[in-house]
Amino acid sequence: MKLGKQKVSRRSFLAGSVGTGVVMGLGTVLPGCSRETAVEQVAATGGSKSFSPAVWFEVSNEGDIVVNITKAEMGQHVGTALARIVADELGADWDRVSLAHVDSDPKWGYMVTGGSWSVVTSFAMLSQAGAAGRMILIDAAAALMDVDASELTAENSTVSGGGKSMSFAEIVSNGDVSRSFTDEELAAMPIKAPADRKLIGESTRALDVPEKSRGEAVYGLDTELPGMVYAHPIMAPTRYGSTVTSIDDSAAKDIAGYQQTITIDDPSGFVQGMALVIADSFPAAMKASDAVKVDWDAGKTANVSEADIQAEGQRLVDDKTNGTLFVNEGDVSSAMDAAADTMASTYRTSTALHFTLEPQNALVEFKDGKCHVHAGNQWQSLIIPVLAQSLEMEESDIVLHTYYLGGGFGRRLFGDQMIPAAHAARQLGKPVKLIMQRDEDSMFDCVRSASVAKLDAAFDADGNLTAIEHAAAAGWPTLAMAPGFLGDGVDGNGKFDGFSINGSDHWYSIPNQRVRAINNKLAQDSFLPGWWRAVGPGWIAWGVESFMDEIAAKMGKDPIEFRLSLLDGEGRNAGATPMQTGGANRLAAVLADVRDRSGWGRSLPDGEALGVAVSHGQERAMPTWTACVAHVAVDGAKVKVKKIWQTIDCGTAVHPEGAMAQVEGATLWGVSIALHEGTSFENGHVKVRNLDAYTPLRMADVPELDLKLMESSEHPMGLGEPPLIAVAPAIGNAVFAATGKRVRDLPIRLS
Repeated sequence: MKLGKQKVSRRSFLAGSVGTGVVMGLGTVLPGCSRETAVEQVAATGGSKSFSPAVWFEVSNEGDIVVNITKAEMGQHVGTALARIVADELGADWDRVSLAHVDSDPKWGYMVTGGSWSVVTSFAMLSQAGAAGRMILIDAAAALMDVDASELTAENSTVSGGGKSMSFAEIVSNGDVSRSFTDEELAAMPIKAPADRKLIGESTRALDVPEKSRGEAVYGLDTELPGMVYAHPIMAPTRYGSTVTSIDDSAAKDIAGYQQTITIDDPSGFVQGMALVIADSFPAAMKASDAVKVDWDAGKTANVSEADIQAEGQRLVDDKTNGTLFVNEGDVSSAMDAAADTMASTYRTSTALHFTLEPQNALVEFKDGKCHVHAGNQWQSLIIPVLAQSLEMEESDIVLHTYYLGGGFGRRLFGDQMIPAAHAARQLGKPVKLIMQRDEDSMFDCVRSASVAKLDAAFDADGNLTAIEHAAAAGWPTLAMAPGFLGDGVDGNGKFDGFSINGSDHWYSIPNQRVRAINNKLAQDSFLPGWWRAVGPGWIAWGVESFMDEIAAKMGKDPIEFRLSLLDGEGRNAGATPMQTGGANRLAAVLADVRDRSGWGRSLPDGEALGVAVSHGQERAMPTWTACVAHVAVDGAKVKVKKIWQTIDCGTAVHPEGAMAQVEGATLWGVSIALHEGTSFENGHVKVRNLDAYTPLRMADVPELDLKLMESSEHPMGLGEPPLIAVAPAIGNAVFAATGKRVRDLPIRLS
């Protein structure tokens, strides 16, 4: 499936008066449109159809500042973080700043919230935009006050200097704020030194918490439209390949509010064999769904089990001819042939569900030739082209109205629940609100694929580690939903899904390394593999960090000291500015810190031990350096996590309170996936479908947390996912230290 691409010639920063204020943002200058014309258009309309500027913030003539947020809000307070970047550079009064979460529109550019990318990828752009806005306001104030601009500064929404001052409101009302900067000028725009920041990294109120606390936040599930009807899905026996052969709704016709049961034809292929029960209310739709009888021709995967998927994964990793080379350093084959000793281990993870608190839903209306979709979503620029293909419409005729997400975790990176809702709305000629109950939500989930990883190590005659080979097989979400983002093998052969192998490109200095990424086609054919919080590293690190412990044990070395010896920051592990500044040395620093804070090496009661693991976050290109120590107590088959320490270097923490909240939540999710979460496939679908049997971490099992963010002025990095990654292997390694038993399957089970 092809993703929509925007063809542009160049971008510039634009500012212009609009009604009662000034709009400032990064605009795209299209062919045939001069910068001067563009500024006139932005001043007149705030962005005409021929120009479509991506406008990031507005300052009214009363001094109110609205920051437009294109990222999805799912509890991570992303709007507060992004607005803080703009406000700090602009010199704004934080009490005058508010957020506006925007609907889909080409003027906003590419819209995606995932991968812990939001702050990382927006920081420079928003800093430069804020700085450019500050320069414009200062220059306008200088002209109004007859003071040299070099004497003026902006702070708390006031420009002052030379014995004079003027508020932003006065400047916008009376000054000339129309101006543009080219890409080159914007890139050279000086931004504040860390020491000069007033908001970034400081404790300030979150802008999106009050409405959540008051129950005023609007989620997709809250939306309503006049004349709408409700749709409840009846799921097919398989995700792919099943077709409806008959529908008997005779029993449902006696249910008050029941209207009819329909099927849809989805040209995109993502929705197959689904029936939709239509009713006046959702309770009526639920009740009628139990009464409607549907028969299917089941797909070819109707008998697939978890054991089948894992067995296929094992077959794939055992064959060294399979896979695409993701890492190929040194000469692994020669090192293996020359080895005086070798060792090998296989690590597996089970199918994992997303289980967002807000189940999947979408409200769709066709109006004035356009398809209006109301739903929470993380990747508008991905689902809109899919909807366009499925509905055989132009992308420009689809508008996605986004709302707060009652949980994202990667599930709402796709928006496949919108597809049946949209087809039903067009077929019925009225707004349709589709809601899934837990069972249907689980069966329709794009689950984290079960995985198998095989790791081999080689040692020379002196017992030194000389090589590691790593092969990992799973279903690939990017292959299924965004194939344009697949990477090319390092040798030029084959494709790989980075989101199913990231984390294997670690920062340890090992002379010979090879990593093969393998797609498990049986998994791919059986379900829609999905992105799941921490994506590839969330399960890849289970193998990498557990195996590093195994190697340390074989060599008779302390697990932390062994890791530190490999984190030398040499060669490719030196890192590059600005994202990777310091490289492996920063990972070594957080590891040394967590070692000291946890009291590593101290005596503990029988059955208790500490375990360690590290992670560089969601992607090597944008690392968040993380080290974790877990204290566990093992009693028979029961593993209890007593305490977790994490030390994390995420560079500049833009919104410290929000950052720590994400660290806490991700750490606990790491405990959950290590010990509590997981299901399996049975007869072509997930076996466990509700929270009576799918058991995420409960309050009684929450460990004590000791979490630390290292002070840093380096480029800010992501935090939504990295703190999850090292938790499970740290727990697994602690279980080994406590019992001598190596656990190689997630979730961890000792019985």
